[in-house]
Amino acid sequence: MKISSNYNLKPHNTFGIEAKCNLFIEFSDENELQEALTRVRESNLPFLILGEGSNLLLTGDYEGIVLHSDIKGIEATETEDGILVKAGSGVVWDELVEHCINNGWHGLENLSYIPGTVGASAVQNIGAYGCEAKDAIYNIEAIEIETGTKHVISNSDCNYSYRHSKFKAEWKNKFVITNVTYKLSSAFTPHIDYGNIKYELAKRGYGLTPDAKQLREIIIDIRKAKLPEPEIEGNAGSFFMNPIVERCVYENLAQSYPEMPHYTISNESEKIPAGWLIEKCGWKGRSLGKAGVHDKQALVLVNRGGATGQDILRLCNTIREDVKTKFDITIIPEVNIL
Repeated sequence: MKISSNYNLKPHNTFGIEAKCNLFIEFSDENELQEALTRVRESNLPFLILGEGSNLLLTGDYEGIVLHSDIKGIEATETEDGILVKAGSGVVWDELVEHCINNGWHGLENLSYIPGTVGASAVQNIGAYGCEAKDAIYNIEAIEIETGTKHVISNSDCNYSYRHSKFKAEWKNKFVITNVTYKLSSAFTPHIDYGNIKYELAKRGYGLTPDAKQLREIIIDIRKAKLPEPEIEGNAGSFFMNPIVERCVYENLAQSYPEMPHYTISNESEKIPAGWLIEKCGWKGRSLGKAGVHDKQALVLVNRGGATGQDILRLCNTIREDVKTKFDITIIPEVNIL
């Protein structure tokens, strides 16, 4: 177990924000986590469970304890109807995806190159290109913070929905995830009906039946073309969730903006890309002080260099106000703001 006081969290948030915490505790197994939780309970300080900080905006120093999982390891068990792949919560997410593809365990390909850790995948229900973590999660092992009791939580108990789970709501700060098990398949079924995947397949001559490595290659290249590397320009990927609106709201807007992209959710609702709304408000590529909007993807807010968390937050709020004024739609941050 590693314990550091007055710890700089800059290496643990992809926005590259300078912020410190009172105490930083890194645990590598359940026994060390139990020790860490004893410290948390005895301190009466607030605490934060932090992975790579790829979905986090720190707006100032954190006056409390940060818990960081370094639980590693990936193991697989074959069953009659699939392959159960168990990964430690500290495993880097994309390393898990690559490992699974290399071993012929399929179902995570469209989630390639998403930053973060395995633990975060279960909290955030990460998603991309028509797939979500909930589609593969089988169960979650977690330690209850208040009691130290170990729980095995099934997918169905997590109340998963778009970028949401109980871990973000009524279970927030109730559990620390130690392992996540995914149910995958030895048979590969490509999911290509989202975004410009088919276009890229055709351009590379892969046809409509790519293998898993080809699909991963395309997903990674698409993401790299849209998103800046955090080491070069600090960011947390998609900053806002795509709003889901009533069909009547979509139809009214479509009369003025027939080119507006959308994805049908149900007979009653449509999803509109937040990036399109932001771009229509003129924010793509613009800056507000040291915080800005990426010039290739308006959904991404970036640290132009030396921005504080308050700078990023001010830009976030200004964009939200402009979208509300122009479209009467409220866009909600996907990123956790502290």
